[in-house]
Amino acid sequence: MLGQGASSSMSMADGPAEDMALKNNFTVLVVDDDPIIRKVHDMQLKKFGLKPQVVENGNKAVDLCLAGSTFDLILMDKEMPVMDGVEATRELRAIGVNSLIVGVTSRGSPDEKKAFMEAGLDFFFEKPLSPENITFLLQKLNNNN
Repeated sequence: MLGQGASSSMSMADGPAEDMALKNNFTVLVVDDDPIIRKVHDMQLKKFGLKPQVVENGNKAVDLCLAGSTFDLILMDKEMPVMDGVEATRELRAIGVNSLIVGVTSRGSPDEKKAFMEAGLDFFFEKPLSPENITFLLQKLNNNN
């Protein structure tokens, strides 16, 4: 498991990120209670040829997976009503979800971020995600396939 703030010095020019996304037809779930962040992440992911599904809390993410939905990548906000990202990530891992789960938050103490990682995150980034972060994640997904 990689720690907080995994970063990459890659730029969009280093590889055809759009081709990576389209080639494998990755499924993405955006879990965030902030409608602006949901829209920003949705628009950025669509630029990479992805068609993300969006929900506003961790409980809905868990329910989707319990109902049989699968995702290659889950972008999980930390602080949400109903079920926060830490609890949702823990629940998803407990029910056997092997998706790449990436924590995103705009705040939190180092201890809170550590607890989020320990819940089962693969990576952690500050939000909103940058195109470089998305390229990094797509490359990780491609390396796993």
